Amino acid sequence: MSSKVRIDPLALRIAIAVLVGGVAVILDSTIVSVALHELAADLHTGVGTIQWVSTGYLLALGVVIPTVGWLQSHLGAKRLWMAALTVFLLGSVLCSFAWDAPSLIAFRVVQGIGGGAMMPLMTTMIMQAAKDSDRARLMSTVALPAALGPILGPVIGGLILGAGDWRWLFLVNVPLCLTGLVLAWRLIPADVPGRRVRLDVLGLLLLSPALVALLWGLSNVTHGGFAQADVLVPTFGGALLLAAFVVRALRRKGDALVDLEVLRSRPTWAATALLFLSGASLYGAMLLLPLYWQQLRGMDALAAGLLLIPQGAGSMLSRTVAARMLDRVSARTVSIIGFVLVGAATVPFALAGPDTTIWPLLVTLFVRGLGLGMVMIPIMTVAFVGLDREAVPHASIVTRIAQQVGGSVGVALLAVILATAGFGTAFWWTVGFTGVAVLLSFVLPGRVAVVREPVRV
Repeated sequence: MSSKVRIDPLALRIAIAVLVGGVAVILDSTIVSVALHELAADLHTGVGTIQWVSTGYLLALGVVIPTVGWLQSHLGAKRLWMAALTVFLLGSVLCSFAWDAPSLIAFRVVQGIGGGAMMPLMTTMIMQAAKDSDRARLMSTVALPAALGPILGPVIGGLILGAGDWRWLFLVNVPLCLTGLVLAWRLIPADVPGRRVRLDVLGLLLLSPALVALLWGLSNVTHGGFAQADVLVPTFGGALLLAAFVVRALRRKGDALVDLEVLRSRPTWAATALLFLSGASLYGAMLLLPLYWQQLRGMDALAAGLLLIPQGAGSMLSRTVAARMLDRVSARTVSIIGFVLVGAATVPFALAGPDTTIWPLLVTLFVRGLGLGMVMIPIMTVAFVGLDREAVPHASIVTRIAQQVGGSVGVALLAVILATAGFGTAFWWTVGFTGVAVLLSFVLPGRVAVVREPVRV
């Protein structure tokens, strides 16, 4: 068998193990979005209160993500992964037994604590185990749940609600988590002892509250625009705390909670910026697209979710194509093609109205999915170019934060534009995000470079 198609068995086993658990976490972050009105009715509370089912989960991610590098240095990747997956499983079961809105919100926070540790750790474990020639193909596997979660989550949620009780939105995680734990125990090797990192307490007290404040403030934009105290105060406060963390981290270098020295690498900072923009484009459009089908076309939530399936199908198809393209052309080229497809396929929605023929829009959604699937592979692959083993967890955290905050910025900005200028203008802004991403893609390296040395977790 050619070495070009043979993947290192150890790296492949790790990818399979983390993918199963990762699918549950990423789907869960979006699968609940279609159930908020039903949850509010069943738990006898208002939509404003039940919105914290999503917001609490998001804020828990912001607290935990910055600590993953330190936790990994003390527990090891395997133990941390299994512990985080267990916490997520526990939170899922507890959510299914929630008796009122406060209990459900609290249990969603438990879920978020587990999920927040797992998301950057997924990428770290693959990058630390993969050989040079395997990285793009394995990243196409790891990127699958990240690409499909926001697209298929609402669809699956709508199907579950159509067939049964909302509690199954959480119980569906149980078999995935249990399978993921068994696979992690069997397939992921014991960790090689590494250097234990001292906890940067002050850095933690700056960065975690900064992310929580930013994500909270931006999430409040959808309730009434930017000119609100619950938007301006946490957003500006979070920005100040983040700036203070950046200044401190640059002075401490390798001793910081998150080592921002990784951003001195051109591929890493370019990939981080592109992940911010792709997050804004992906999550922002996932606010607009279901609303377009529901508000302008008069469809229910399930029908709107089903109409997004072509986008998910395109994303699933193109991920393997993108990995193969990286063997023949540069990451820069693949990223440019992907973002051009995303932007071009968004234009028809900017021009569409309530009477536009549906099937051409479904074709453009499929093309948009092709582009979304393509951009994730080169970006996530080149983000770790030239980084040694100790720097990989920090790059994983930085890229995950960029994508999370980018998604929140995209949703907040497009929600305001939608409320003030309508769907057409909001979709044109989404096209603008992808246009900036096309230009930034030219900064990516001409060739996919490699991690300094293949290592084992």
